[in-house]
Amino acid sequence: MSFFRNLALAGALVFAGATHAGDISMAGGSVTFSTPDQWNVIMETEGDPEARVFQVTDPTSNNTLARVSVTVKQVGNAEEFQQYVAGAMGKAKALTGYQAASGGAPDNFVYTAQENGAQYSYSERYWFKGGHAIQLRCLRPAQSSAGASWRTAFDKGCDAIAARLK
Repeated sequence: MSFFRNLALAGALVFAGATHAGDISMAGGSVTFSTPDQWNVIMETEGDPEARVFQVTDPTSNNTLARVSVTVKQVGNAEEFQQYVAGAMGKAKALTGYQAASGGAPDNFVYTAQENGAQYSYSERYWFKGGHAIQLRCLRPAQSSAGASWRTAFDKGCDAIAARLK
């Protein structure tokens, strides 16, 4: 992720103030899901695309930013959806240190990349639903002294959102 994108996320947190997540509605109510209460909304955009970004606090580090984003973009058909997915995957593959990870499910694009010198684990899932391309992107530090229980809770939260977005 670029310096400017990190700056935008940090700026959104400072200026908007973090609010707790919970029940989320996007795309005029056609996309809904819930997040754990301890996840904080750090950025929201309206329009097309519409996005929500949540910070998931790593209790052992103030230097990392584990986060989950849901982006919804209007697309006219399956071909436009495939173009959207290909474009997003192209951006992922251009990240510093990009490396595809093994063991992901067919509908889960899993990889690692560098962010601010640290290795991050990424999981991206995509759906075409109701004329919208929906992207769920979860990223967390590949290594954290918070331990396996924190990683498991993070992944469980992402999986719960994915189940609602299907």
